[in-house]
Amino acid sequence: MSHDFIDCKDVYYSYPDGKKALNGITFKISRGESVGIVGANGAGKSTLLNLLLGIIFPINGQVYIGDTMICKKTLPLIREKIGLVLQDADNQLFMPSVYEDVAFGPRNYKLDEKEVHKRVMKALETVGISHLKDRPPYKLSGGEKRAAAIATVLSMEPDILIMDEPTAALDPKSRRRLISLLKEFTHTKIIATHDMDMIWETCERTIIISEGTVIADGPTREVLSNEELMNNSSLELPLCIQNCPICGSKK
Repeated sequence: MSHDFIDCKDVYYSYPDGKKALNGITFKISRGESVGIVGANGAGKSTLLNLLLGIIFPINGQVYIGDTMICKKTLPLIREKIGLVLQDADNQLFMPSVYEDVAFGPRNYKLDEKEVHKRVMKALETVGISHLKDRPPYKLSGGEKRAAAIATVLSMEPDILIMDEPTAALDPKSRRRLISLLKEFTHTKIIATHDMDMIWETCERTIIISEGTVIADGPTREVLSNEELMNNSSLELPLCIQNCPICGSKK
């Protein structure tokens, strides 16, 4: 069974109060792609992430992870394949130590302790915080918490990594470290954020959502440098290309 791609087919979703959140979303993400999902507040980004994780289900349309359609019956399999890094790392760290937090998921898989230890140390080394394994999460800096939260996902060995506002509340140094880390990952990555410069650096493709529909889907540098498109989406050009002498963009 293949889990090499994500396929959203004409997906609609409305909340119980009648508010329409997604209105015919269609796109396909291939294995190994790094894709930014951007849009103004209320555009439908969070709803889309919840659909990909099976927290909610489409009213119409289908969402596939590889050959498997997301539904209540397939959730256990789907959630083995997708790892989510929450916007607030404190919501992902709740054990007495970083090691215990990162070990929590593999232990729930009923893996033997030798395999758990192997996964934990590999995940901690990948994000560069193996020296913090015995530290209580509440004593970590914001950047260290973010790295630990990513490690809790990596220890589950997912095929797909989904991140919701990963640079939120990070200082510039921690943000730079996170961007460097993400650029090294070979996972299929979906990053939903308002940080356009981060998307510019880490994602080769960007999808813009507005009022629950996809209004742009293409190479990041083409999409995010389109000033008219960005303005119409209530978004700003990345800071790195504002006042650019090449494209002539103005602040």
